[in-house]
Amino acid sequence: MEPFLRKFFPEVYTRMKNNIKISNYCKFDSHLLTLFTSSLYLAGLIACLFASSVTRVFGRKASIMVGCASFLTGAALGGASLNIYMLIIGRILLGVGVGFTNQSIPLYLSEMSPSRYRGAITNGFQLTIGIGFICANLINFGTEKIKGDLGWRISLSMAGAPALLLSIGAFFLPETPNSLIQQDKGHEASLMLQRVRGITDVQEELDDLIKANAISKTIKDPFKKILGRKHRPQLVMAIAIPFFQQVTGINVIAFYAPILYRTIGIGESASILSSAGNGVLGISSNFMSMFIVDRFGRKILFMVGGLQMLISQLIVGILMAAQVGDQNEVGNGYAYSILVFIYVYVVGFGVSWGPLGFLVPSEIFPLEIRSAGQSIAIAVNFFFTFIIAQIFLSMLCHFKSGIFFFFGGWVIIMTMFVHLFLPETKNVPMEKMELVWKEHWFWKAIVGEGKANSTLSDA
Repeated sequence: MEPFLRKFFPEVYTRMKNNIKISNYCKFDSHLLTLFTSSLYLAGLIACLFASSVTRVFGRKASIMVGCASFLTGAALGGASLNIYMLIIGRILLGVGVGFTNQSIPLYLSEMSPSRYRGAITNGFQLTIGIGFICANLINFGTEKIKGDLGWRISLSMAGAPALLLSIGAFFLPETPNSLIQQDKGHEASLMLQRVRGITDVQEELDDLIKANAISKTIKDPFKKILGRKHRPQLVMAIAIPFFQQVTGINVIAFYAPILYRTIGIGESASILSSAGNGVLGISSNFMSMFIVDRFGRKILFMVGGLQMLISQLIVGILMAAQVGDQNEVGNGYAYSILVFIYVYVVGFGVSWGPLGFLVPSEIFPLEIRSAGQSIAIAVNFFFTFIIAQIFLSMLCHFKSGIFFFFGGWVIIMTMFVHLFLPETKNVPMEKMELVWKEHWFWKAIVGEGKANSTLSDA
């Protein structure tokens, strides 16, 4: 929005309006604009580490409520901003909210879900992110037409709307059986298991949870425990999967899409609508992933989605190298061809690294280190989201069309990593998850092979 840029980022606004001879790829390169965007992720990184203690001691529900309160405060401050400092503080508070909710909600969903439906239910988290993304773009499309400062103020304030809905919903949420057991409420945990499973015979699952909780109580420092050899595979995945999720380049598309589309010659309103198209396709592909992830498994979706992203990134890179120069205008045909293949990329991400990047880390940890492990995974996610957000505009300016080949190279690496080192976790109860590492060709040499009388066939 031009009034927003004029008020807070006048250097970028002047560069846009004054026909200054500057590369198409460098129009939006601003350290202050980058700081505004990336401050959310740095705040989320720090917040999710604190969220681990809140989630473990006070429960998953309490952590969700803290996140909602921070969301509401950040949205109010952002909409009322009078200067860049208020704007960035509001953005930081939004980041704190994202940190708490990203740490606790996938954990909540995975713990409340039966193992046979865990993938579909937990993937719903990414689906709702996609819904939020398209709503945000449609709000921006509408408010962009409002004259003066009112448009961007409404846009920033509307971040409080989903936070308010989540706050109301979270108030009525039951606590997870795992969390109830951690709080020494075994009888309530039994009743909750019966309620969420729809059966009365839950003793076996309850015994597994009680046993896991007894082990967790012997762990004084879960962050130290997770560094041990026994948990080496989970730690590697908690770092690698969120890292790879970010170097797919998806946040380049998600958060800089209007800038990217204007770089290739699409107008402002059309850029915002095109970004909303990303959201529609993201939601559709997330929804499809929910139905197939527990049928086909995690690995096959990682592999197919990776191949789809790679092909589309290479094509986009080639088209931009051929048609998007430093100064020239790009024909509508080429601009919309690039847009189509970006959409193909978004679909590939939406069925694979998008939802699975949250699902797999949330389901692989034993109870005694689950909250700490989830915090590490989310912290890594935020850290590399921050790094990518911090450097992307400069990378676009210097790499130009090569930015897509850069991310495409990472897609090749991550697809091979999943093929070689990630075991399939489909339909494996969370309390039996350690067995997948003991039976994996590589990890069994590190954690020790599973006993003959304790295999996944027994799970």
